[in-house]
Amino acid sequence: MHLTDEIKSSIDKSVLCWLASCDENHHPTVSSTETFTCLVEEHIVIANIASPQSVKNVKVNPKVCLDFIDVTIQKGFQLKGKAQIVEKKSESFRQTKSVLEKMSQGKYPCNSISKISIESAIPIIAPCYFVSTTIDNEEIISSAKKVYGF
Repeated sequence: MHLTDEIKSSIDKSVLCWLASCDENHHPTVSSTETFTCLVEEHIVIANIASPQSVKNVKVNPKVCLDFIDVTIQKGFQLKGKAQIVEKKSESFRQTKSVLEKMSQGKYPCNSISKISIESAIPIIAPCYFVSTTIDNEEIISSAKKVYGF
């Protein structure tokens, strides 16, 4: 699946994403990261900085779910697909790591990279959009700024 401009824009505006994976016993794990981006139109890459369980899970079960939300507008996407772990010794790691290091300004060690091939995408929309028919984006943004202190 190719990622739309709307999805790519949402990724760029999101500060965190959450990666859900399952181990060999089908027990779920969710890890958060702030170092992720769209690599090409059908792949998301995530720096594996402090998520050893997610790496182990992907090696036994590549099916994953990735959520990200732009907190100011309370919208985002849920992406599902298959992940592979890109290890340090590969050329692909070196090329992709440089993109991810720019995002983190080199502050965090990238132990490996999760490269996710996206198979499906659905929008995430906060309940505030459904509760009121009169609420507008400016009200939502103003409320988010108060709640999150920015």
